[in-house]
Amino acid sequence: MSRAYADLAFTPAVRAMQTRMGSRAAYAAQDRSEDRRDALTEHEAQFIAQRDGFYQATVSETNWPYLQFRGGPAGFLKVLDAKTLAYADFRGNRQYISVGNLQGNERVALFLMDYAAQRRLKLLGRVQLVDAAEDPALMHRLAMPGYGARVERAFVITVEAWDWNCPQHITPRYTEAEVEAAVQPLRDELEAARRELARLRA
Repeated sequence: MSRAYADLAFTPAVRAMQTRMGSRAAYAAQDRSEDRRDALTEHEAQFIAQRDGFYQATVSETNWPYLQFRGGPAGFLKVLDAKTLAYADFRGNRQYISVGNLQGNERVALFLMDYAAQRRLKLLGRVQLVDAAEDPALMHRLAMPGYGARVERAFVITVEAWDWNCPQHITPRYTEAEVEAAVQPLRDELEAARRELARLRA
């Protein structure tokens, strides 16, 4: 785990539980690590650009967490720079739970999954909401050509910490595009066999 993530996630209560369960010593080195990982590298940027969705958590003023899946075309979550992510918030069911939660608590957690490769990237950050009418240039930068959903606002996320999570217990799952890519060589082979059979029959 990175130093920045540990600084935020390992609260006194968490550290006390680690001590109780015998894992505190294994994580103690993080307290001295210079590897903060509070700025994204090209590796993280490429991973993020390939995702077509992620899980996002906010917390209400009554301290209840709210987790939702945010989806869109691959790459709709954009890396603006090493410390900034942003995405266009498309109009949905108009419950506005995340948007409402962020009025009182700007903190957000993101989980980005690659089920096929059993990889996951987790990020902690702070959100600034930007109304679509306030910054047309930003909305243009976040637009996804050919995607017809209406943009209401942008979520601009300042990255506070990130970490690659352990791949253990991630059940592989595959998108339609990944299945199509895996099956295509079999389809090509079948088509070649059909052509050969037709030639022999002729």
